[in-house]
Amino acid sequence: MRKNRSREHLTILLEFCATPAQTKSVQAAIQCGGIRAAARHLGCHDTAVLRNIERAEYNAAKRGYAPDYDATKPVPDGQQLKGLSTYYNAKGELSGQWVKSMPDMDRQREIMREAAKAMAEGLPKLKPISGPKHTDNDLLNLYVLTDYHLGMYSWHEETGEDWDLSIAEQLMRDWIDTAIALSPPAEVGVFAQLGDLLHFDGMDAVTPQSRHLLDADTRFQKIVRVAIKTIRYCIEQLRRKHKHVHIIMADANHDPASSVWLREWLSVMYQDEPRVTVDRSADTYYCHEHGKVSLFFHHGHKRKPSDIDDVFAGKFREVFGRTKYSYAHMGHLHHIEMKETNLMVVEQHRTLAAKDAYASRGGWLAGRDAPVITYHRQYGQVNRVTVTPEMLKT
Repeated sequence: MRKNRSREHLTILLEFCATPAQTKSVQAAIQCGGIRAAARHLGCHDTAVLRNIERAEYNAAKRGYAPDYDATKPVPDGQQLKGLSTYYNAKGELSGQWVKSMPDMDRQREIMREAAKAMAEGLPKLKPISGPKHTDNDLLNLYVLTDYHLGMYSWHEETGEDWDLSIAEQLMRDWIDTAIALSPPAEVGVFAQLGDLLHFDGMDAVTPQSRHLLDADTRFQKIVRVAIKTIRYCIEQLRRKHKHVHIIMADANHDPASSVWLREWLSVMYQDEPRVTVDRSADTYYCHEHGKVSLFFHHGHKRKPSDIDDVFAGKFREVFGRTKYSYAHMGHLHHIEMKETNLMVVEQHRTLAAKDAYASRGGWLAGRDAPVITYHRQYGQVNRVTVTPEMLKT
């Protein structure tokens, strides 16, 4: 723990404050000349101010600013310290330093979120259109699409199935058309894209965290173009089917940054259409309420089906408390798993996408489908339609 917190140190620390509470505590310590005086000024205990300052110092150390350890050259915003090698001469004086950095994925997602929000402000807004005349006001259709992996390449001689960008684009269009045709005329349609819509998240065809090489079909710009085109097609079809459409673009491990710009883009595009709502939450857990029914969503990269029910109940305790029937929906592992706990029914879904070489060689051979699940606001789940790729070939 740092013992000497000078005014100069605290002033520099302001750059690394991550919350309003941290900023308020550091500013008060600068203004009042110390932690105890700052606590009296703010009307709180000394430890509250100290804790906020220490958290700011922790943030600073992650970026490479820790003067007690001769670290005074912070890395750029969006990066974090990976390694620090400091050299001292025989007198114990600093003689050289080697600073290594790596991407700070949490901070880069935050930066991407703000950038996407700013860019989306200039997008054209879609005009409202007339909705269907006759729908069942008690029903909600949930369209589940997960792990679609736009941009992945699969060769049938290696994996048993072909998959590329053009196949994926056509299959998504056929799926939404068939799903809409086979599902009842519900008043509400929820489009739940549960993550990994894009196979990779930037110019390099690698996973964002571990940097594992991926089988890629094409360039990232083409993937983005197809993603925008097909998602918009799905939503436009749903606007004609339902009086209200709710959109979820879930955070996931393959495309965490892309899920940010997708949410921001859609929210701006449909901001003048009162029949379309977009969940803009920056969290990785999502919720939608329909009468006595609560629906929860998470990709599955942070929590497993076996231990996620209490997370949903805790994060959305008011919704959970108001509703009688609760259902959680997840993706990530590409195969079916369903269990009923004391709190809710938890379901892990398959994907429509083909297997890649990694899954084929590993022996993960789950089937392919994407369902439409219908919920009644008084009685919970009342219907299910399962659409497979084979159905779409006829």
